[in-house]
Amino acid sequence: MEQQELPLRDIHLPEPVGWWPLASGWWIALFALVVLTVAVYLLVRRWRRRTVIKLALSEFDSLEAAALPPAEKLRQLSILLRRAAMSADVRADVAGLTGEDWLRWLDGPLDRPDFSAGPGRLLLTGPYQPVQEGSLAELFALCRTWLRRVPGHDREPSR
Repeated sequence: MEQQELPLRDIHLPEPVGWWPLASGWWIALFALVVLTVAVYLLVRRWRRRTVIKLALSEFDSLEAAALPPAEKLRQLSILLRRAAMSADVRADVAGLTGEDWLRWLDGPLDRPDFSAGPGRLLLTGPYQPVQEGSLAELFALCRTWLRRVPGHDREPSR
């Protein structure tokens, strides 16, 4: 008996599966990765900012307790406030402020003019006149309150 050839066709494989569009599991994983990355970034920024404020408060306490002449205490307090402000808020917004503008900016977190029209004026006038211990104590109390409410301490700064 003679063998007949069957009318068969070659095997055709299906097209390879493409990588696009992604399956729903990949979309979920990608979304979770983005959310996790943003959360870690925000937590690190918040942690760093709180650490800066804790360090500033620690330095503030040691400055307040230091046995320095009032003029030197005032100078170092001014430097400390400037450094804390630049660390907590947008550096470019704070670095160039001087005089009355600086005092008004310091008034911001307190919602009162304690720097521009109160004991905080000593930051401007102190280097040019004798400083009384009582007025220096008021200034230190005001600065402690300000450091606890420093811009960016409880919120993210606008960038």
